Amino acid sequence: MKAARIMPSPRIGFTLSKSRWLYVEPYSPLALKGPPSMAIIGIVAVDRNLAIGKGGRLPWHYSADMKFFKETTIGNAVVMGRRTWLTLKGPLKDRQNIVLSRDPSLDSQDSLIVMHDVESVLSYAGKQDGHLFVIGGAKVYASFLAHIDRWIVTEVPLTVEGADTFMPRDFLDGFEMYELRQLDEGLRVKFYERVSEARP
Repeated sequence: MKAARIMPSPRIGFTLSKSRWLYVEPYSPLALKGPPSMAIIGIVAVDRNLAIGKGGRLPWHYSADMKFFKETTIGNAVVMGRRTWLTLKGPLKDRQNIVLSRDPSLDSQDSLIVMHDVESVLSYAGKQDGHLFVIGGAKVYASFLAHIDRWIVTEVPLTVEGADTFMPRDFLDGFEMYELRQLDEGLRVKFYERVSEARP
C-alpha cells in the first residue's frame, strides 16, 4: 500500500497505517504516537559534505531548523551523547531526555535519564508511548544505525570550513525517501524509511 500524500505545510505529523506512514495534519504531538509500536527515528542536519559538527558544536544556526526539530520531537523521547548534552542549556522541554554515556559524573535528574548502553535505551523506549528520536552526536548515530527505522535529514545550504564531524557516506543505504519538504531559510528536509531488512 502506498502512503497517502497531501500537500506540504509548515508542520508535519505522521502515523503508521499497516507498514506505511500516512501524513497527519495539523501537527500535534499525538501525531507522532501512531500505533502499533515505537519507531526509532534518526534526525540530523547536514551540510553539502555531510558535516554535522565543528569543534564539538553545531556549526550553524537556523531558526527554521530549530522550530522544525522542536515540533517534530516534542512529546517523544530523545537520545543523545554526553557531548551533545553538554552543549544544551538544559533538558529539552516536553521530551524525555536520555543521555547515552558511561561518564560517572552524569546523574539522572528531572526529564533526564542517563543510560550506559544501547540495549538499555531500546528496552526503556519500547515501554513508552512515543517514539525514540536519535539526535546525535556522531558516535550515538553510529551506535543506533542498525536499529533506526526512519531518517529525517535536513539539508543545510552551505559548506562548513574546518568541519571535523561527518555522517557516514552510506548511512542512508537501505532507506528510501518518501517525502521532500521545503523549510524557510533555504532548508530542505528529506524523510526516509527503511526498505531493506539488511541492517549494518
